[in-house]
Amino acid sequence: MNDSNLVEVEDLHFSRSGRQIFSGVDLVVPKGKITAIMGPSGTGKTTLLKLIGGQLAPDRGRVHIANKDVHRLSRSELFRMRRRMGMLFQSGALFSDLSVFENVAFPIRVHTNLPETMIRDLALIKLQAVGLRGARALMPSELSGGMTRRVALARALSLDPDLIMYDEPFVGQDPISMGVLVKLIRQLNQAFNMTAIVVSHDIKETLSIADYVYVISDGRVMAKGSPEELGKASDPRVSQFVHGEPDGPVPFHYPTDVDFADDILRGSGLKERTS
Repeated sequence: MNDSNLVEVEDLHFSRSGRQIFSGVDLVVPKGKITAIMGPSGTGKTTLLKLIGGQLAPDRGRVHIANKDVHRLSRSELFRMRRRMGMLFQSGALFSDLSVFENVAFPIRVHTNLPETMIRDLALIKLQAVGLRGARALMPSELSGGMTRRVALARALSLDPDLIMYDEPFVGQDPISMGVLVKLIRQLNQAFNMTAIVVSHDIKETLSIADYVYVISDGRVMAKGSPEELGKASDPRVSQFVHGEPDGPVPFHYPTDVDFADDILRGSGLKERTS
Protein backbone atom coordinates (compact mmCIF):
# COMPACT_ATOMS: atom_id res chain seq x y z
CA MET A 1 0.00 0.00 0.00
CA ASN A 2 1.25 3.49 -0.90
CA ASP A 3 1.92 5.50 2.27
CA SER A 4 0.41 8.60 0.68
CA ASN A 5 -2.99 6.88 0.54
CA LEU A 6 -5.21 6.32 3.57
CA VAL A 7 -7.66 4.01 1.76
CA GLU A 8 -7.05 1.58 -1.09
CA VAL A 9 -9.78 -0.57 -2.65
CA GLU A 10 -8.52 -3.44 -4.83
CA ASP A 11 -10.56 -5.56 -7.28
CA LEU A 12 -13.71 -5.25 -5.18
CA HIS A 13 -16.57 -7.61 -6.03
CA PHE A 14 -19.87 -7.60 -4.16
CA SER A 15 -23.34 -8.95 -4.86
CA ARG A 16 -26.60 -8.89 -2.96
CA SER A 17 -29.64 -11.13 -3.49
CA GLY A 18 -28.13 -12.40 -6.71
CA ARG A 19 -27.55 -8.91 -8.10
CA GLN A 20 -23.99 -7.90 -8.92
CA ILE A 21 -23.29 -4.50 -7.31
CA PHE A 22 -19.53 -4.26 -7.91
CA SER A 23 -17.45 -6.26 -10.34
CA GLY A 24 -13.84 -5.18 -9.97
CA VAL A 25 -13.72 -1.69 -8.42
CA ASP A 26 -10.30 -0.16 -7.82
CA LEU A 27 -9.82 3.23 -6.18
CA VAL A 28 -7.52 5.08 -3.78
CA VAL A 29 -8.18 7.86 -1.28
CA PRO A 30 -5.11 10.08 -0.68
CA LYS A 31 -4.41 11.37 2.82
CA GLY A 32 -5.62 14.87 3.57
CA LYS A 33 -7.72 15.11 0.39
CA ILE A 34 -11.42 15.09 -0.45
CA THR A 35 -12.27 12.20 -2.76
CA ALA A 36 -15.73 12.11 -4.30
CA ILE A 37 -17.56 8.97 -5.37
CA MET A 38 -20.35 9.80 -7.78
CA GLY A 39 -22.72 8.02 -10.09
CA PRO A 40 -26.39 7.57 -10.93
CA SER A 41 -28.82 6.50 -8.20
CA GLY A 42 -28.73 2.80 -7.43
CA THR A 43 -25.09 2.22 -8.37
CA GLY A 44 -24.05 1.19 -4.85
CA LYS A 45 -22.33 4.34 -3.56
CA THR A 46 -23.64 3.94 0.00
CA THR A 47 -22.87 0.22 -0.17
CA LEU A 48 -19.27 1.10 -0.98
CA LEU A 49 -19.04 3.18 2.21
CA LYS A 50 -20.33 0.20 4.21
CA LEU A 51 -17.68 -2.02 2.64
CA ILE A 52 -14.97 0.50 3.50
CA GLY A 53 -16.25 0.75 7.07
CA GLY A 54 -16.39 -3.02 7.51
CA GLN A 55 -20.18 -3.21 7.89
CA LEU A 56 -20.30 -5.45 4.82
CA ALA A 57 -17.77 -7.98 3.54
CA PRO A 58 -16.86 -8.24 -0.17
CA ASP A 59 -17.22 -11.43 -2.18
CA ARG A 60 -13.73 -10.81 -3.51
CA GLY A 61 -11.09 -8.12 -3.28
CA ARG A 62 -9.66 -6.08 -0.44
CA VAL A 63 -10.09 -2.80 1.37
CA HIS A 64 -7.00 -1.40 3.08
CA ILE A 65 -7.11 1.48 5.56
CA ALA A 66 -3.80 2.73 6.97
CA ASN A 67 -2.09 -0.46 5.73
CA LYS A 68 -4.62 -2.75 7.43
CA ASP A 69 -6.93 -5.17 5.62
CA VAL A 70 -10.33 -4.13 6.99
CA HIS A 71 -12.03 -7.48 6.48
CA ARG A 72 -9.28 -9.51 8.12
CA LEU A 73 -9.36 -7.57 11.37
CA SER A 74 -10.75 -9.10 14.55
CA ARG A 75 -13.92 -7.61 16.00
CA SER A 76 -11.99 -5.60 18.60
CA GLU A 77 -9.48 -4.39 16.00
CA LEU A 78 -12.31 -3.28 13.71
CA PHE A 79 -13.96 -1.33 16.54
CA ARG A 80 -10.65 0.39 17.29
CA MET A 81 -10.30 1.35 13.63
CA ARG A 82 -13.84 2.72 13.54
CA ARG A 83 -12.98 5.11 16.36
CA ARG A 84 -10.73 6.82 13.83
CA MET A 85 -13.62 7.17 11.37
CA GLY A 86 -16.43 9.68 11.29
CA MET A 87 -19.67 9.18 9.39
CA LEU A 88 -22.27 11.71 8.30
CA PHE A 89 -25.42 9.73 7.52
CA GLN A 90 -28.01 10.82 4.95
CA SER A 91 -30.65 11.35 7.64
CA GLY A 92 -28.33 12.88 10.23
CA ALA A 93 -29.28 9.99 12.58
CA LEU A 94 -29.29 12.12 15.74
CA PHE A 95 -30.52 10.63 19.00
CA SER A 96 -33.99 12.14 19.30
CA ASP A 97 -34.04 12.07 23.13
CA LEU A 98 -30.68 13.80 23.56
CA SER A 99 -29.97 17.51 23.23
CA VAL A 100 -27.65 18.91 20.57
CA PHE A 101 -24.83 19.07 23.12
CA GLU A 102 -25.40 15.51 24.35
CA ASN A 103 -25.49 14.16 20.78
CA VAL A 104 -22.03 15.59 20.11
CA ALA A 105 -20.67 14.58 23.52
CA PHE A 106 -21.98 11.00 23.25
CA PRO A 107 -19.12 9.47 21.17
CA ILE A 108 -16.52 11.14 23.40
CA ARG A 109 -18.14 9.65 26.51
CA VAL A 110 -18.38 6.18 24.97
CA HIS A 111 -14.87 5.97 23.52
CA THR A 112 -12.73 7.91 26.03
CA ASN A 113 -12.19 8.25 29.77
CA LEU A 114 -11.86 12.03 29.67
CA PRO A 115 -13.19 14.13 32.57
CA GLU A 116 -16.53 15.85 32.14
CA THR A 117 -14.96 19.30 31.93
CA MET A 118 -12.84 18.23 28.96
CA ILE A 119 -15.79 16.48 27.26
CA ARG A 120 -17.74 19.72 27.60
CA ASP A 121 -14.94 21.76 26.04
CA LEU A 122 -14.45 19.34 23.13
CA ALA A 123 -18.17 19.20 22.34
CA LEU A 124 -18.44 22.99 22.38
CA ILE A 125 -15.38 23.32 20.13
CA LYS A 126 -17.00 21.04 17.55
CA LEU A 127 -20.33 22.88 17.78
CA GLN A 128 -18.51 26.17 17.38
CA ALA A 129 -16.82 24.79 14.25
CA VAL A 130 -20.23 24.21 12.62
CA GLY A 131 -21.73 27.45 13.93
CA LEU A 132 -24.17 25.90 16.40
CA ARG A 133 -22.66 26.42 19.85
CA GLY A 134 -25.65 28.64 20.64
CA ALA A 135 -28.04 25.78 19.83
CA ARG A 136 -26.50 23.31 22.28
CA ALA A 137 -29.61 23.09 24.52
CA LEU A 138 -32.04 22.45 21.66
CA MET A 139 -33.54 19.04 20.95
CA PRO A 140 -33.33 17.46 17.46
CA SER A 141 -37.08 18.06 16.94
CA GLU A 142 -36.42 21.80 17.26
CA LEU A 143 -33.82 21.89 14.49
CA SER A 144 -34.24 22.66 10.80
CA GLY A 145 -33.00 20.15 8.24
CA GLY A 146 -29.82 22.14 7.65
CA MET A 147 -29.12 22.47 11.37
CA THR A 148 -29.68 18.74 11.88
CA ARG A 149 -27.05 17.96 9.25
CA ARG A 150 -24.58 20.38 10.87
CA VAL A 151 -25.07 18.86 14.34
CA ALA A 152 -24.51 15.43 12.80
CA LEU A 153 -21.32 16.78 11.24
CA ALA A 154 -20.13 18.08 14.63
CA ARG A 155 -20.78 14.63 16.11
CA ALA A 156 -18.91 12.94 13.27
CA LEU A 157 -15.94 15.18 14.09
CA SER A 158 -16.11 14.69 17.84
CA LEU A 159 -13.26 12.17 18.05
CA ASP A 160 -11.02 13.98 15.52
CA PRO A 161 -11.18 11.15 12.97
CA ASP A 162 -8.50 10.44 10.41
CA LEU A 163 -11.21 9.57 7.88
CA ILE A 164 -14.67 11.06 7.57
CA MET A 165 -17.27 9.69 5.17
CA TYR A 166 -20.18 11.80 3.93
CA ASP A 167 -23.20 9.90 2.63
CA GLU A 168 -25.23 12.23 0.39
CA PRO A 169 -24.58 15.31 2.58
CA PHE A 170 -26.51 17.71 0.33
CA VAL A 171 -29.78 15.75 -0.09
CA GLY A 172 -32.88 17.68 0.93
CA GLN A 173 -31.04 20.90 1.74
CA ASP A 174 -32.22 24.36 0.74
CA PRO A 175 -29.72 26.48 -1.23
CA ILE A 176 -28.47 28.35 1.86
CA SER A 177 -28.01 25.20 3.96
CA MET A 178 -26.32 23.49 1.03
CA GLY A 179 -23.93 26.39 0.61
CA VAL A 180 -23.08 26.30 4.33
CA LEU A 181 -22.39 22.55 4.20
CA VAL A 182 -20.19 22.85 1.12
CA LYS A 183 -18.13 25.56 2.82
CA LEU A 184 -17.94 23.62 6.09
CA ILE A 185 -16.75 20.40 4.47
CA ARG A 186 -13.89 22.18 2.70
CA GLN A 187 -12.90 24.36 5.66
CA LEU A 188 -13.04 21.55 8.22
CA ASN A 189 -11.03 19.25 5.97
CA GLN A 190 -8.30 21.85 5.75
CA ALA A 191 -8.43 22.87 9.42
CA PHE A 192 -8.26 19.33 10.83
CA ASN A 193 -6.13 17.87 8.00
CA MET A 194 -8.62 15.04 7.55
CA THR A 195 -9.15 12.62 4.73
CA ALA A 196 -12.68 12.70 3.36
CA ILE A 197 -14.86 10.56 1.11
CA VAL A 198 -17.97 12.28 -0.23
CA VAL A 199 -20.65 10.10 -1.80
CA SER A 200 -23.11 12.19 -3.76
CA HIS A 201 -24.97 12.72 -7.01
CA ASP A 202 -25.18 16.49 -6.48
CA ILE A 203 -22.73 17.35 -9.21
CA LYS A 204 -22.12 21.08 -8.87
CA GLU A 205 -21.62 21.08 -5.10
CA THR A 206 -19.45 17.97 -5.02
CA LEU A 207 -17.17 19.02 -7.86
CA SER A 208 -16.64 22.40 -6.18
CA ILE A 209 -14.91 20.81 -3.15
CA ALA A 210 -13.47 17.52 -4.42
CA ASP A 211 -9.78 17.06 -5.16
CA TYR A 212 -10.38 13.85 -7.10
CA VAL A 213 -13.52 12.14 -8.40
CA TYR A 214 -14.54 8.59 -9.24
CA VAL A 215 -17.69 7.99 -11.29
CA ILE A 216 -19.15 4.52 -10.74
CA SER A 217 -21.65 2.82 -13.03
CA ASP A 218 -22.54 -0.76 -13.92
CA GLY A 219 -20.41 -2.11 -11.07
CA ARG A 220 -17.15 -0.50 -12.21
CA VAL A 221 -15.25 2.76 -12.18
CA MET A 222 -16.51 4.43 -15.34
CA ALA A 223 -14.25 7.48 -15.05
CA LYS A 224 -11.81 9.14 -12.66
CA GLY A 225 -9.86 12.35 -12.49
CA SER A 226 -9.91 15.90 -11.18
CA PRO A 227 -13.16 17.88 -11.46
CA GLU A 228 -11.63 19.79 -14.38
CA GLU A 229 -10.71 16.58 -16.20
CA LEU A 230 -14.19 15.11 -15.79
CA GLY A 231 -15.74 18.33 -17.06
CA LYS A 232 -13.88 17.79 -20.32
CA ALA A 233 -14.47 14.01 -20.55
CA SER A 234 -15.01 12.69 -24.06
CA ASP A 235 -16.91 9.57 -22.89
CA PRO A 236 -20.59 10.39 -23.65
CA ARG A 237 -21.76 8.52 -20.53
CA VAL A 238 -19.53 10.62 -18.28
CA SER A 239 -20.45 13.82 -20.10
CA GLN A 240 -24.16 13.06 -19.77
CA PHE A 241 -23.83 12.52 -16.02
CA VAL A 242 -21.53 15.44 -15.23
CA HIS A 243 -23.56 17.92 -17.28
CA GLY A 244 -26.96 16.49 -16.26
CA GLU A 245 -28.11 15.89 -19.82
CA PRO A 246 -31.49 14.08 -20.11
CA ASP A 247 -30.64 12.48 -23.46
CA GLY A 248 -27.63 10.26 -23.94
CA PRO A 249 -26.31 6.72 -23.44
CA VAL A 250 -28.15 6.43 -20.12
CA PRO A 251 -31.83 6.15 -21.15
CA PHE A 252 -34.66 8.02 -19.48
CA HIS A 253 -37.16 5.16 -19.85
CA TYR A 254 -36.88 1.82 -18.10
CA PRO A 255 -36.48 -0.81 -20.84
CA THR A 256 -39.55 -2.71 -22.10
CA ASP A 257 -40.33 -4.86 -25.12
CA VAL A 258 -43.87 -3.49 -25.44
CA ASP A 259 -44.42 -0.53 -27.78
CA PHE A 260 -46.05 2.42 -25.98
CA ALA A 261 -48.90 2.80 -28.49
CA ASP A 262 -49.65 -0.93 -28.37
CA ASP A 263 -49.63 -0.81 -24.57
CA ILE A 264 -52.15 2.04 -24.48
CA LEU A 265 -54.45 0.52 -27.13
CA ARG A 266 -54.40 -2.88 -25.47
CA GLY A 267 -55.47 -1.39 -22.15
CA SER A 268 -58.31 0.61 -23.67
CA GLY A 269 -59.64 -2.28 -25.75
CA LEU A 270 -59.22 -0.35 -29.01
CA LYS A 271 -56.59 -2.71 -30.34
CA GLU A 272 -58.93 -5.67 -29.97
CA ARG A 273 -61.83 -3.81 -31.67
CA THR A 274 -59.68 -2.58 -34.61
CA SER A 275 -57.79 -5.81 -35.24
